[in-house]
Amino acid sequence: MRFSPSIFAQLLEAIDRRSFQAIVDRHAGDAYDKSFSSWDHLVALIYAQFSAVASLRALEAGWNANAQHHYHLGSDRLLRSTLSDANRRRPVAVFAETFSLVAGKLDRKRRREGKEMLQLIDSTPIPLGKLCDWAKSNGRIRGMKLHVVYDPKADCPRILDITDANVNDAQIGRTVTIEDGATYVFDKGYCHYGWWTAIAKAGATFVTRPKSNMGLASVAERPVAQARGDGFLILEDCEVRFASKGDSKLAIPLRRLHLKRDQGETITLLTNDLDRSAVEIGQLYKGRWQIELLFRWIKQHLKIRKFLGYNDNAIRLQIFAAMIAYALLRIAARIRHITLPILRFTDLVIQCLFQRKSIAAIDKPPPVNPSRPKPTTNQNQMAFFYA
Repeated sequence: MRFSPSIFAQLLEAIDRRSFQAIVDRHAGDAYDKSFSSWDHLVALIYAQFSAVASLRALEAGWNANAQHHYHLGSDRLLRSTLSDANRRRPVAVFAETFSLVAGKLDRKRRREGKEMLQLIDSTPIPLGKLCDWAKSNGRIRGMKLHVVYDPKADCPRILDITDANVNDAQIGRTVTIEDGATYVFDKGYCHYGWWTAIAKAGATFVTRPKSNMGLASVAERPVAQARGDGFLILEDCEVRFASKGDSKLAIPLRRLHLKRDQGETITLLTNDLDRSAVEIGQLYKGRWQIELLFRWIKQHLKIRKFLGYNDNAIRLQIFAAMIAYALLRIAARIRHITLPILRFTDLVIQCLFQRKSIAAIDKPPPVNPSRPKPTTNQNQMAFFYA
């Protein structure tokens, strides 16, 4: 009988095992847990994401109950104490580079299609509460921050870092590799004049919101050919410069736009893009909402609200495992040409995780058993009817 891999096994096919092992060897990922390899660890935490288990005991019971699938997944049975030790000691860099490995497959498709590079940059808090007394507070929450660069056209998130909650966003934003011709959209939390200058010098553009205490003086008004955008109205478009006399001056041209949203709120945008129309600039910043939807989707459908361990290392590993699971879903949907909404596709994956069927037919009923053909009626056979 022809072997058919499970839905879970088909999702994991996107992780190249040789490249993964190279990452493990580079960071000595199996140095302290030889009986429980990094691959076993990764598969177990990805399974925890899809099965939404709430504890190590539940993960151990659920995983071991499906022992018939372990061989084809390249994994084995799970012990709760072994997983707890691995969560505490395994290098986070193993999972971080694995996410970069799988996310790169989504990113390569965008480059191959030659699409315009749009990068949304933002962060989202991850509250840890009182159970993690070691976590730092930013005055509002005690926990961590997940910093992400997101390409909305390729649906490709790239993690910059997982930091303490009190780390400034601009500090992490400066670590972004700037690409020529790309457009970076971020909010006022990423205000750093040196970084803005580096973006302009690299041949890229940015769209952001200025802080309220930023002094800007108008240099020249720009005509607005089209004032009405999708959900907003352009009130003003002008070139500006910094009004201060200190070192805060920027040697790059800047442009300020005033927009009035249909809901009544007026916002100010600042950019170094002098070529796009005012409506296009406004539309770019409006598209920043897509990264907020990404954060909402991750928190609602992946397990980063409750954790399987309460030390710093375990939490970071689980967050990276959640992002790897997210990327695997996107890759499978793209390669198999899944037309279902991603939410529906995720629900079906969770329900059919260990079913042996093609992931492309995940929403189809199982085929009829060919060993039991349906009875057929011979059209030439005489039929008898009794009154």
